[in-house]
Amino acid sequence: MTTGADTPGTGAPGADATGADTTGADITGAQITAPDTAARELLPTATPARTRAAVGELLRPHRTLAWAGFGVMVAATAVGLLTQPLLGHIVNLVTDRSPAGALTLPVVLLVAVAVAQGIATALGMSLVSRLGETVLAELRERFVERALLLPLDRLEKAGSGDLTARVTRDVSRVAEAVRSALPELARSGLSIVLTFGALAVLDWRFLLAALLAVPVQAHTARWYVANATPLYAKERVATGVQQQQLLDTIGGAGTVRAYRLEAAHTERVTERSRAAVDLTLRGVQLVLRFYSRLHLAEYTGLAAVLVVGFLLVRNGSASIGTATAAALYFHSLFGPVNTALVLLDDAQSATAALARLVGVVDVPTPKAERETSRGVPTVTLTGVGHAYRTGQPVLHDVDLVLRPKEKVALVGASGAGKTTLAKLIVGIHRPTVGRIDIGGAEPSESGRSVALVTQEVHVFAGPLAEDLRLARPDATDEELREALDRVGALGWADALPEGLGTVVGDGGHRLTSDRAQQLALARLVLADPPVAVLDEATAEAGSSGAQVLEQAAERALDGRTALVVAHRLSQAATADRVVVMENGRIAESGTHDELRAAGGPYAALWQAWSENRSTEP
Repeated sequence: MTTGADTPGTGAPGADATGADTTGADITGAQITAPDTAARELLPTATPARTRAAVGELLRPHRTLAWAGFGVMVAATAVGLLTQPLLGHIVNLVTDRSPAGALTLPVVLLVAVAVAQGIATALGMSLVSRLGETVLAELRERFVERALLLPLDRLEKAGSGDLTARVTRDVSRVAEAVRSALPELARSGLSIVLTFGALAVLDWRFLLAALLAVPVQAHTARWYVANATPLYAKERVATGVQQQQLLDTIGGAGTVRAYRLEAAHTERVTERSRAAVDLTLRGVQLVLRFYSRLHLAEYTGLAAVLVVGFLLVRNGSASIGTATAAALYFHSLFGPVNTALVLLDDAQSATAALARLVGVVDVPTPKAERETSRGVPTVTLTGVGHAYRTGQPVLHDVDLVLRPKEKVALVGASGAGKTTLAKLIVGIHRPTVGRIDIGGAEPSESGRSVALVTQEVHVFAGPLAEDLRLARPDATDEELREALDRVGALGWADALPEGLGTVVGDGGHRLTSDRAQQLALARLVLADPPVAVLDEATAEAGSSGAQVLEQAAERALDGRTALVVAHRLSQAATADRVVVMENGRIAESGTHDELRAAGGPYAALWQAWSENRSTEP
């Protein structure tokens, strides 16, 4: 498992959409084409029952806030229901030709009701919104925490587009629902229930008349949910697939152009986009049919209430004011009923998004999270082979032992399989055949014992100290300074405007590539893993900064079992042992001096590299 120093994403350098080496001769058109959707093992999606249970778990610690919000909303709705009887009373006063002064009190009461309802509604909505935002924040924290702990091979199989879509669109969809749909849905639901109760208080026959609309509305809601739930789930998946294809195409733009695959990738992007748009249009058609059925329910219910009111007034069972109040009550239901049913659209979409988030949250914590002893382990590879695609192996029968505290340099031409071998040791991929043993366990079970630093380093936006503490959250300022000093970075860190408190990354102080790499090496020191893998970690530095970075890497690796994928053979010259790879196999192994004297592949690489250095200005 990777830890602390630098955890690469799914698009490592020299890797195509499948993660295969694509930096040299082993590139084929088949390798750089994006895999079909069926080939992806998408991250799990929770069942409806599990999604509801997860929401209950999130709400349970906030029961007091939930009941307070519910109680205030009930009070606000109940106060608002006094409007219709007051208007009915005014109608009675007018029909009875009462003096104008008799209207003063009901009008004043109407104003008081409006003010009281407004204040109570605002308070209730704020409490409900606070509840929703609190729960959403906890869900986000759980999601991010679990996403960061997902096995990297699992993320590689799912594709970065799936996780990206969940982190962006799904989280946004749930957030929108919490901020708008949830408060409105709560208010509408209370209004519906209490209004039906008020109709029953006026006369039970008004309630029966109003209930004629319920079967139409219930059938409409049931029909909509049955059709919308799978549709929105498919739309979320299609969006993730579309995003994955865009990432694959844009991320590998250089390779796509080099192999003249622009047309093929454009076609794939078009297909994925068309599938997502088609599902969206199906959703729009569904909503239009949904609205037409709601209008039919409104007409049925209002007509029934008016007819009942006419009959009751004619036989003297009710006054005109009471009939007016009943009609106004039912008419007032148009808003909350339609809002509640229309919010089913947002609710279904948000539920589909929520299920995808809960699916990630529920992924079992990998065994790699177990703490392991601090002893420096032996790394043993036995008969290891790996293929990103069936029948296209990139590694063949690799046997290799990294002894405790031994520094091994891995060299070879581009496409020899070096990065793939590094990923297998770290645990990003599992070998297709053979076994990798790190201190008696596979990489995925070895705890936080292996760290990977690549040439692609991310500087997180925020204070430099917090960026470093990603590797060890409890590190003191003195420990941060010691780690920086060990990799030769303390001088420039102290020279920053606010020292360790200086904001770096986007929107802050921009670090050069060599300083960013020193930052990653300092994280490695803080994480203190017994095994470290450096995959061309000094490749981004210019010739002037290479020596500084190589010295920093040397100090960071001191006392660890280390595998260094060497970009510069000067790193191989200082290693305890050099392993040369050719076409996915180990061609030779030995010390720098032994391999130079042997006159084999390493000697040829060294001679070519030395001659190239001598010609550099």
